Amino acid sequence: MDTNVKDALDKVRASTQELHKAISDTVAKRGGATKADLQAFAQKAKAVTESTKASMESAKATLGAQNEITKKHLADAVAQLEVTQKNAAEGLKTSGQAFQNSVKQALADARASVQKATEAVAAARSATSTKPSR
Repeated sequence: MDTNVKDALDKVRASTQELHKAISDTVAKRGGATKADLQAFAQKAKAVTESTKASMESAKATLGAQNEITKKHLADAVAQLEVTQKNAAEGLKTSGQAFQNSVKQALADARASVQKATEAVAAARSATSTKPSR
């Protein structure tokens, strides 16, 4: 696997994992998440989404037609990050149980983005390991 692609995929996965951990840690703390926490999640999701899009663009040229599955998983990760960002932003307009449900949904959305990023890494590795030797 090209080093640039590997680095980009590793960065995407690490960023999504970091977002998930931040949300998970906040949900687990006493008193639950606050609106400031949710706003921070929305901003972090936006930053991770932009970073992932940039990583995708740099990796696309190298991936070429080599691995459409990897590109699909990366696109799915971006889509899931955008859903995380949207749901976190919408949650800011709620209160009480609806707010806590929004936080839980943001956590589930972030987890899904981690899963898609991990699938992209696995697909890229698989494509590399199945390439015929020269």
